[in-house]
Formats: sequence, structure tokens, C-alpha cells
Amino acid sequence: MKIAFLADPLDNQTAGIHVYTREIIKAITQLETSHEFLIIRAKEGNEDFGEAKQIIVPVESFPPFHLRLRQLFSIPKILIRENVDIVIEPAHFGPFNLPEQIKRVTVIHDLTPLLFPQFHPFMSVLFHKVFLKRTLRQTDLVITNSLHTANDVIRQFPFTKDKIEPILLGKNESYVPKEKRMDILQKYNIRPPYFLHTGTLEPRKNLMLLLQAFEAWKQQTGKPHQLVLAGKKGWQIDDLYEAIDQSLYKNDICLTGFVVTEDIPYIYSVADCFIYPSKYEGFGLPILEAMSCGTPVICSNTSSMPEVGGAVAYYIDPNNKMDVVRQMNQVLMDKANGKLPIEKMTQQANPFSWEQTAKKTLQVLEDLLSSSE
Repeated sequence: MKIAFLADPLDNQTAGIHVYTREIIKAITQLETSHEFLIIRAKEGNEDFGEAKQIIVPVESFPPFHLRLRQLFSIPKILIRENVDIVIEPAHFGPFNLPEQIKRVTVIHDLTPLLFPQFHPFMSVLFHKVFLKRTLRQTDLVITNSLHTANDVIRQFPFTKDKIEPILLGKNESYVPKEKRMDILQKYNIRPPYFLHTGTLEPRKNLMLLLQAFEAWKQQTGKPHQLVLAGKKGWQIDDLYEAIDQSLYKNDICLTGFVVTEDIPYIYSVADCFIYPSKYEGFGLPILEAMSCGTPVICSNTSSMPEVGGAVAYYIDPNNKMDVVRQMNQVLMDKANGKLPIEKMTQQANPFSWEQTAKKTLQVLEDLLSSSE
């Protein structure tokens, strides 16, 4: 079997879909299998994907929307020429323009552009409204990253019910408890003790509520903690920056900007707590990363997050800032009393591995091809 990945997210993204694309390709190409793998992407990269063949299809600045045009024309020609059996699109739209004998697989990470359009740029919402239904009708298999996302897809598009497979994500092996590295913390102006949030700063992450909860907690306790927001600036987040600038506690709020992947486990490991009050998540990979580093997690009790946090996360109502304050106090109290569920966090995180994600993915791909023979 020859399996092709449409791997543009490796080169044009840095957040969740980039991580998924990188890790699933890396893990699946490391499995002992006779299958061949083809990676189609926009740029040369330095990732180790074993013996997988890589084909570069550059994105040109002209004509407009060349990224999409090459998905419709150039890339399908390459896939046909390479005689692939299955094509995987890890970023919602595609694969396109393929003959029936080439099986199409589409990965859906969440439906927030449809469910919460106010949290996304206009063009993203428009593309989902115009193209997603057609994409899902034409694809042979839909993979989602959680049971919750699978249920969302089925509710929105009932015709997908018999061709959808939820496959939970994994954690990179580098996410383990690390010793305190002050050189890494100082690089980002982080000073312990601190509460931590990671990820691109955008409206869906509910960071205004987190800021308000931190301010209320500081006023209530007077403790010296920082609030560290580790991630690059996203869209429509200027109001958060303005609120931070006007905050009485702005000197205790650290905006790191983009953090290199190698440093993130060290930043997780020293944090007193990781806080993730997101309105909605298709999976919630940072929750898993934090727990794997031995860091307690406060997260929302909505969408897929309880699938990841299990019985060991500290849950909050993402609309209630005082709920966040309450759990911040609870975490610190449990830490002081030696009651943090460290062992249970490890047990919760252990089953999530990219190797298992890759094995399950490969199994459903093999089943898809065998069912059509």
C-alpha cells in the first residue's frame, strides 16, 4: 500500500495541526511495515521521516490563492503519477480531484469555525461553510482527534456516521518532568512561582477570563506568582494586550512570544499549575503535555477536554472567573499538603502516545483499502 500525506501544515502552520501532521508522519513512518509513504509539502524540511519520499510543490505568491489551486490541480496530478492508494489530508479541506480508486482520508480537528464563528477569521469561516460539506461527502474516511469531535461532525453532517473514526492524539516523548533550568526561564523572562498557559493567543482560548481570574486571585492572596502566557500573538487579541497594559498586576504578567519546542517541557515542569480555560477544544494537546511533565492542570469542563484530563484535572466553568480562582487556590493547597495527584496524572497521560495513534491510524487505513477490494 502506498500512502500519501498532504503535509502543507508542516510548512505553513506552527500550532496544533502542525504538531499533529509532524508527529503522525514521524510515528507512522517509524512503524515496522511494508507500506510506502509519500509526503507532499511546500518546502524542504529537516524532519526525520525515515525512508518516506518527499515531493516539494512550492506555494507561489502569484496567482492569488495558489495554495488552494495547487491542491486542486498540481497535487492531484502528482498523486496519480505516483500511483498512490490512499491520500490523507490532515487539515480539513481535501483531498481533491482524485480518481475513485485512490481513497481519500480527511482529518477533522474541530468544528469551531462553524460552531463558534466569532472565534475565527472570516475566510476560515467562509471556507468551512462553502467547502467542508462537499469535502466530507467526497472523502472515504473521516478521522477525528476525539470522540467529542466525532460526535460534533456527525451532528453537523449526519451522512458521515458510517465513515468516521475517532483516534486520540499522543504526546511527544520529550514531555516528561524536567529539572529547573533557569537559563531557559530567563530567556523568556519567566520567574517562579508562576501559573502557565501555552498556545497561540487567540479569542477561543478565553484568555481575558484568565487575566481577570489572575487579577482577582492576586488581589485575594497577594502572592508573588506570575501569569505566563507562552505562545505567539494570534488574531483579534489586541484587547487582551490593552487589558494587560492597564492591569494593576502587569509586572507579574509574562508574554513570552513564540517558544521553541525544545524549551516547552522545561517551562511546563516548573509551573505551579497549567491553566487552560478554553471555550472549546477538539482535543486539548497542551493538557496532555502538562500532565506528562507532572504539572497539575486546570481546564474547562467542556468539549473534549475531559477526555484528555480524565479524573485528575481540576475542572472549571469557562464562563466563571471565580471558578478559576477557586481551583487555583485548590491546586496550591493540594501542593502544600502533598496531595497533588502526580501518580494519577502520569497514569492518565501514559496511554496517549503517537505510536499508538500511528498504529490505530494505519489499521483504519488498511481496513479502508481492504474493504474496497
